Amino acid sequence: MIYLEAGQYKTTYEDDQAIFPIAQDRYLVLAAVLVAFVAVPLVANEYWLQALLIPFLIFSLAAIGLNLLTGYAGQLSLGTGGFMAVGAYMTYKITTAFPELNILLVFIFSGLIAAAVGIVFGLPSLRIKGFYLAVATLAAQFFIQWLFNKVAWFYNYNPSGTITAPPREVFGVMVTGPEATATVRYLVALSLLVLFALAAKNLVRGRIGRSWMAIRDMDIAAEIIGIRPLPTKLLAFAISSFYCGVAGAMMIFLWLGSAETLAFDINVSFQVLFMIIIGGLGSILGSLLGAAFITLVPIFLINAPALVGVHMEVALERHIESIVFGAMIVYFLIVEPNGFARFWQITKQKLRRWPFPY
Repeated sequence: MIYLEAGQYKTTYEDDQAIFPIAQDRYLVLAAVLVAFVAVPLVANEYWLQALLIPFLIFSLAAIGLNLLTGYAGQLSLGTGGFMAVGAYMTYKITTAFPELNILLVFIFSGLIAAAVGIVFGLPSLRIKGFYLAVATLAAQFFIQWLFNKVAWFYNYNPSGTITAPPREVFGVMVTGPEATATVRYLVALSLLVLFALAAKNLVRGRIGRSWMAIRDMDIAAEIIGIRPLPTKLLAFAISSFYCGVAGAMMIFLWLGSAETLAFDINVSFQVLFMIIIGGLGSILGSLLGAAFITLVPIFLINAPALVGVHMEVALERHIESIVFGAMIVYFLIVEPNGFARFWQITKQKLRRWPFPY
């Protein structure tokens, strides 16, 4: 009886429309946020922050962006890596051209540019859907990657063709560049994720989110009741690309430090797509769970042989990792096609009735 809603009366419309109307949910989320902000930086070493937690936060933001487009609006996209590249390269150009700008504002500006690019490549969504739309966005992936690879202006004519995050401070604290500590970069990435996750949660609960879900479920019926398909779909592409653009900027400036266009190839697009499928389509929590699974499980599989005292060749470890990881994905999709978010919903339903039989 630890998850009962009995006695939690709602006396105002604000209480009834709260993001977490049940007190237990609010306490759980608050505890998780406090642990992430306070406890994790105190106990995690640089390896955990750099190799596990920071990429998890970045891919969680990208997964939320794609889930808004695919899970809520029903528009399948394979151009996530390209939109992340737009955010990364535009952040690099803006920071090198205007070094006095706050790096957090640069992230926002780069996300807006990625949103504009997303609108352009979202125009075909009015006429095509499903796999045909996926192919159109796949063309965006290849075109954007080719553009940043061939036009030297985007990487400031660097002979190596790479972009490198310059050192930048926020309120006197170094947050990017070689001098920025992993703890600071983790806290910045966590703050951005929490902020944008709350914004996405509010967005899908409002008029815009309901319009997206109406288009997803039956676009013809949605148009009959007054929802305009083209602006609704383009808004989904814009907001999704904005999230992916910010995630791409964070990927270079808060994680990798420097990279080429190969860091945003088609594998990244598929990786983020797998995150929302495994985590749960149409769920913000599912985006986080899917990102955790795709990001953390391969690291565990790599280190598992050493933990049990088994020594293997690196190539053999990689092959076994791929086999086990693929088998786990197939298993979880068979057991629960709706993703990990559905597991959490089922758990809450059982807790509501515990300890009584059901």
